Amino acid sequence: MAAGFSEVLRARHAARLLTGTLVGRLPNATAAIALVLFVRAQGGSYSLAGGLAAAYGVANAVGQPVLGRLVDLYGQPRVQLPAALAAALAMGAFAFCGTDPLPVAYAAVAAAGLFTPPLEGGLRALWPSVLRREEQVHTAYAMDAVAQEVMFTVGPLLVTLCVSLWSERAALLVLNGLGVLGALSVVLSPPSRAWRSAPREAHWLGALRSPGLLVLLGSFLFVGMALGSITVASVSYADGHGGDAVYGWLMAGVGLGALVGGTVYGARQWRGAPERRLRSLVALLAVCYLPLVWMPGVPAMVALAVLAGVFLAPCIACAFILVDRHAPGGTVTEAFSWLVTTFTVGASVGTGLAGPVVQAGGARWGFAVPGAAGAVSLLVLLALSGFLAAPARGAVVAASSENDPNRAAEPRFSSGDRA
Repeated sequence: MAAGFSEVLRARHAARLLTGTLVGRLPNATAAIALVLFVRAQGGSYSLAGGLAAAYGVANAVGQPVLGRLVDLYGQPRVQLPAALAAALAMGAFAFCGTDPLPVAYAAVAAAGLFTPPLEGGLRALWPSVLRREEQVHTAYAMDAVAQEVMFTVGPLLVTLCVSLWSERAALLVLNGLGVLGALSVVLSPPSRAWRSAPREAHWLGALRSPGLLVLLGSFLFVGMALGSITVASVSYADGHGGDAVYGWLMAGVGLGALVGGTVYGARQWRGAPERRLRSLVALLAVCYLPLVWMPGVPAMVALAVLAGVFLAPCIACAFILVDRHAPGGTVTEAFSWLVTTFTVGASVGTGLAGPVVQAGGARWGFAVPGAAGAVSLLVLLALSGFLAAPARGAVVAASSENDPNRAAEPRFSSGDRA
C-alpha cells in the first residue's frame, strides 16, 4: 500500500491538493478542542464550552451541504475561498470578543461553522480528474482517510503547542489563518479551477434523495457523537491527571490509533460487500470504546485512547466506497459534504451531551457515552441494511473535468473493489 500511496502522490497536483486540503481543514478539525480550551481559559464551564462547540457543529451541518451544492453548481474557486475567509474572520471575532456577551460569542462561533468551506468533499470530487486509473482513485480514498488521521493526531498537539507558546486566543487565530492558506492553495490549482460537476437531475433534495445515503448518514451521526463525547470526557480526566498536556496526548492517541488502523486496513484488498464490512468495523469501533470507562493512569489511558481510534479510519474509508455507490449523478461534492456534515454535527452533539454528563457524574460517565453511541450506530446499519445494500439507480461518484471531455464520468465501485 505504501507503493500505491507513493504512486498517487507522484501524480501531478496530487500532493498539493492533499496537503492544501488537510491544512485548510485544520480550523474545523481542531475547533472543538480549541473552543473547549479557550472557554476554560475565559473562566467558562464545561457546559458553556460544549454549547459553543455544539453551535459550531450545527452551523457547520447547515453550511457544508449548502456550500457543497454551490460547488457542484458554480465550481470550487467561487465558493471555497470566500467561505474560508468568512469563517476565519468570524472565529477571529470570537477570539477577540471572548464569551461576553454570550449572544455575540454564539453568533461568531456559528458563523465560523456555517462558512467552513467543503474542502474534504471537494478533494474527493477532484481525485478522478487528477488520477487516470480507477485503482489509483481507490488508493487515493484510502490514503485520504489515513492522511486525515495524521491531521487529527497533529491537530491537538498544534493546539496545545500554540497554547503553551502563546495563548488559547492565539491558537484560534493561528489555526484559522493556516486554514485560509490551505484553501487558497487548493483553489488556485489547475484541477480545482478546471473541475466541473457531472450533469445532474434537478431535484430539491439533491444527494438526499438516495435512501442508501440517508442510512449511511444516520449511522455516522452516532459515530461522530462517540468521537465528540471523548473530547469533553478527556478534558475532565486530564484536569485530575496533569492538565492540558495529558488532554493533548489523549486526543493525539485517538488520532494515532486511527492512523495505524487506516494504514493496516489500506494495506490489503478486501473482498465481499462493503456494507457487511462496514457493519463489522462499526461493531469493533464500539467495543474498543468501552475500556475507556476504566480510567487507569495516564500511560495506560493513552494506550486505551489509541485502541479507541484503531477502527475509526477503516470505518471512514469504507464509508467513502458507499457514498460513491449511492451519490446521485452530479451531486458528488454535496454527497461527501453531507457525510462530513453528519459526522461533524454528531461530534458536536456528542460534545454538548457529554458536558452535562461529565458535570453530573464525572469523567467515567462521560467515557460511557462513546460506547453507547457506537452501539446505536451499529443498530442503524443492521435495521436498515436493505436500503444500504441497493444503490440508487444512476448513482455515480466522481466528477468530470471540463478540460477532459473524453474522460469517463464518475467511476462506479463494485462490492469487491479495494477500499
